[in-house]
Amino acid sequence: MAREPVKLAIIGGSGLYQMEALQDVEEVRIPTPFGDPSDAIVIGTLEGRRVAFLPRHGRGHRIAPSEINSRANIYALKVLGVERIVAVSACGSLREEFAPGHVVVPDQLIDATKGKRPYTFFGNGLVVHISMADPFCPHLSEYVYRAVKAVGGTVHKGGTFITIEGPRFSTKAESRVWRQWGADIIGMTAVPEAQLAREAEICYAAMAHVTDYDVWHESEEPVTAEMVIQRLAANVALAKEAIRVLARILPDERPCACGSALQHAFATDLSLVPESLRRDLAPILGKYLQPPRPAG
Repeated sequence: MAREPVKLAIIGGSGLYQMEALQDVEEVRIPTPFGDPSDAIVIGTLEGRRVAFLPRHGRGHRIAPSEINSRANIYALKVLGVERIVAVSACGSLREEFAPGHVVVPDQLIDATKGKRPYTFFGNGLVVHISMADPFCPHLSEYVYRAVKAVGGTVHKGGTFITIEGPRFSTKAESRVWRQWGADIIGMTAVPEAQLAREAEICYAAMAHVTDYDVWHESEEPVTAEMVIQRLAANVALAKEAIRVLARILPDERPCACGSALQHAFATDLSLVPESLRRDLAPILGKYLQPPRPAG
């Protein structure tokens, strides 16, 4: 019997490795052409809605930021029928007013990674130029903001999220540069998740929990891993309650353009796409593919 599509997924970051509130739980492992996802995907019911949960670092935090198989993670969620992803993550603040304990729902993204991570599902005979002008889904982000506010969190709507390669934290000079660039918060995982979700035509929003002031703030201790984990522990309960509210208030319809993001992104004539790509990328490309052009 076919599995009921699961349209909302939560990707858990540092400190958020499970969701106890899910009911009627099952674990699934989805094979992908890109290897294994970070962990088994947990599917359950939350506030009457089927929800998938995937810890991006794996349970026990075993996977470093540069090692996360984001293509496998997003592909597996697409196979399940996911249309929306809320990515929960820890972040450092690059602005005085975004204090530790606050939540930011960003609307922009800067990629300061170093090219170690696969950024696209495409290539190898299929050229696609996806638009990332607005990297986070505005409709989903609005409901994430409302959900955090509803549970009493101090939440900021909008902000620029810079992703660095990690796993090390920034130098003071780098932190000052990020501020000069206009970045508001800093993390290690939104890239390439955001663009892969866009390529898969999945809405993507971030719930970023501020744990520190990175290293630029003269009156604050420089960030450490221990500091992040300790401070994030206090935010995990808030995140779980906000996700519960989100599951209750999020409308079923998607009025955004995320669901047709590929429509005008193809540079390659799709009739020329190699059969191996057609097969591997069927969950993503299926609605756009016509039968291959006959030889000769």
